[in-house]
Amino acid sequence: MANPTPVKPRLADELDIVIPTIRNLDFLEMWRPYFQPYHLIIVQDGDPSKVIKVPEGFDYELYNRNDINRILGPKASCISFKDSACRCFGYMVSKKKYIFTIDDDCFVAKDPSGKEINALAQHIQNLLTPSTPFFFNTLYDPYREGADFVRGYPFSLREGAPTAISHGLWLNIPDYDAPTQLVKPLERNTRYVDAVLTIPKGTLFPMCGMNLGFNRELIGAAMYFGLMGDGQPIGRYDDMWAGWCCKVICDHLGLGVKTGLPYIWHSKASNPFVNLKKEYKGIFWQEEIIPFFQSATLPKDCTTVQKCYIELSKQVKEKLGPVDPYFIKLSEAMVTWIEAWDELNPPAGSASKPQEVANGAPTKPK
Repeated sequence: MANPTPVKPRLADELDIVIPTIRNLDFLEMWRPYFQPYHLIIVQDGDPSKVIKVPEGFDYELYNRNDINRILGPKASCISFKDSACRCFGYMVSKKKYIFTIDDDCFVAKDPSGKEINALAQHIQNLLTPSTPFFFNTLYDPYREGADFVRGYPFSLREGAPTAISHGLWLNIPDYDAPTQLVKPLERNTRYVDAVLTIPKGTLFPMCGMNLGFNRELIGAAMYFGLMGDGQPIGRYDDMWAGWCCKVICDHLGLGVKTGLPYIWHSKASNPFVNLKKEYKGIFWQEEIIPFFQSATLPKDCTTVQKCYIELSKQVKEKLGPVDPYFIKLSEAMVTWIEAWDELNPPAGSASKPQEVANGAPTKPK
């Protein structure tokens, strides 16, 4: 009997995997069956002279701080240093429709039956099926096999909305803030909830960047992880900042955000005392930040993600600037981010990007 023709993985030519790291990427060995068909964009944080080793057989680009500075020039100031927020540079240089990003301390999880979870496949499934942000379905995701819309769900809304973001979860080490880590040092998440749901319009959520997929064409320009880490008064709010901005924009543009499956295995807890130092100001500031995003509205003429994001940056400066000068600096970085994004990703029909940017290949060999 002839061997069957291998099935090409879904979106193999349309999706990049972005990984921020400061260490050798041995963790990829566990993910090899799932990641090897895809292109990796590795963003090296910290010392650019350190050599990062990548297991053989992966197709990848590796960018360090020297590459970021060379490609973006003065606009490199918007990319965080010594913080995993540097990963958003990978979103900017990608040319694919979809992005999956994962941390290097995240491993393959198993479902309650003991079967390995192909997290990437589940994110793809989430992104390729619609969301239901305008009316909650009590069976959660109605597009999932074995589910449907319940009685009373308006037929006019059953086509759903395009899914912009797929937010996955974690087994083992929960994504807790430092105070919760300190009072629950031994707590582990063992609850596997077999569900995907759409976050309703008008509802914010704390986005975690360690297990995340998104449609780069729909929301990529807003997936900016802010100014965090070295030289900044705050850390560990990078992914949440991006999530709040993206959710406001998704709500305005009629896009959906899903959360739930897939799970990954988060292998190690970061130091709660180090985290507390990074989060300290954010714990106070978030009491101002959340109401700001809850009340933020965008004018009708904001019809693109870029226009929405620039408008949001103005509101950040006006309304959060009085909380602390940091937010003025952040609002300016948001504008710089969009300028850099548009240079590397010019709209169709516009003038081609500068030659140095177009040829901004990483210094590390593939």
